[in-house]
Amino acid sequence: MKFKPWTPFLFLLPGCMILGAFIFYPMLQAIWLSFTDYNMIVPAPNFVGMENYEALFQDDLFWKTLTNTLIYLVCVVPALVILPIFLAILVNQKLKGIGFFRSAYYIPVVTSWVVAGIAWEWVYAENGVMNFLLQSIGIIDDPVHWLTSTNTALFAVMAVTVWKGLGYYMVIYLAGLQAIPDDLYEAATIDGASWWQKTIRITIPMLTPSIVIVSVMSSIAAMKVFEEIYIMTGGGPLNSSKTLVFFIYQEAFDKLNMGYASAAGVVLFLITLVFSIINLLIARKKEQSVA
Repeated sequence: MKFKPWTPFLFLLPGCMILGAFIFYPMLQAIWLSFTDYNMIVPAPNFVGMENYEALFQDDLFWKTLTNTLIYLVCVVPALVILPIFLAILVNQKLKGIGFFRSAYYIPVVTSWVVAGIAWEWVYAENGVMNFLLQSIGIIDDPVHWLTSTNTALFAVMAVTVWKGLGYYMVIYLAGLQAIPDDLYEAATIDGASWWQKTIRITIPMLTPSIVIVSVMSSIAAMKVFEEIYIMTGGGPLNSSKTLVFFIYQEAFDKLNMGYASAAGVVLFLITLVFSIINLLIARKKEQSVA
């Protein structure tokens, strides 16, 4: 059978059409709108050049939400990269009924954010489970206003993000763990290596590709966090938990400033792209050092 050079492109065509319609076209449209004054009321947007970006960089609320987003990134990503490794090691043991624990740890991932948010609002309530437990063991005397205090609201939501993402990234690490040859662990055991030494010298280096994937995915997820903020705090109190995506949402759909929101979206895209590239470069250096 004669090979036709354009045949592979026919297989790629459906995927390219879907990506073009739902990813690339909206992205290019958002970039164009960021240079206009489009507000969803006037049908024809007017080109205003860099005015939206100039106004954005002078907007104190934009810088506040960007700072919150970066704090979210710095706090959440390390937790979602490190903690699932040990959770995956735990559920990778060959024990009776271990499948039940794997499923149980994954339940938060498939739980609706609406359900999870309402449940955690109850946990964080003034007379909720969290305050009850902390008061019972004597850590606090008075109830903490977890979701209504400017000091704790953002960090309370971060804890829920970590809780919900642990099972998802655990599965990625679990797949990587099961690809590690048992011979390496057997040889290390013969040499007298402890569990911790085997984890540091064998498990983590062999999981480097999975760590790269988790780092990039969790970084992107942290930069575009929205659902938990919307459900649990609404960006309050006093914008203390408002993130950049929530800022974009309000500008676009509450205030109908689509051009201004598009400019903020472009900035968010560029920041996310930079962090992704940095993660990939760092991971590549680690892979080369391990090799």
